[in-house]
Amino acid sequence: MSATSQIAATRDLHNPGYQAYQILHTGFSLAPILFGLDKFLNLTVDWTQYLAPIVANIVPASTFMVIMGVVEIIAGLLVFFKPRIGAYVVAAWLLGIIMNLLLIPGFLDVALRDFGLLLGALALARLSSVYAQD
Repeated sequence: MSATSQIAATRDLHNPGYQAYQILHTGFSLAPILFGLDKFLNLTVDWTQYLAPIVANIVPASTFMVIMGVVEIIAGLLVFFKPRIGAYVVAAWLLGIIMNLLLIPGFLDVALRDFGLLLGALALARLSSVYAQD
């Protein structure tokens, strides 16, 4: 079996590894886009509460969140079109979010959740080296 046919075989929908890749690829494409859009609308939460005061003293929180929304939308699109690169970008983005949250008393639980997401983004990056077609 040639290398091309081996890779094609691994993209079989019955392959658990490929299924895991598809779940992560879809999730890490859609979630940043949806949360990025919500930074403009604040339908789910007031996002400014998650900004460390040290950052809010430099840039107004509402302005910062709009910028973050744009970045998150771009990151989600990057994961969708170039998952091998985009997954690492999202992982780095999540690390920045975690560092920000650790500067705010009372948000350790959210930082821990985002650490789990960071691990998922790294798993997507690794799976992308096998399954992505970009």
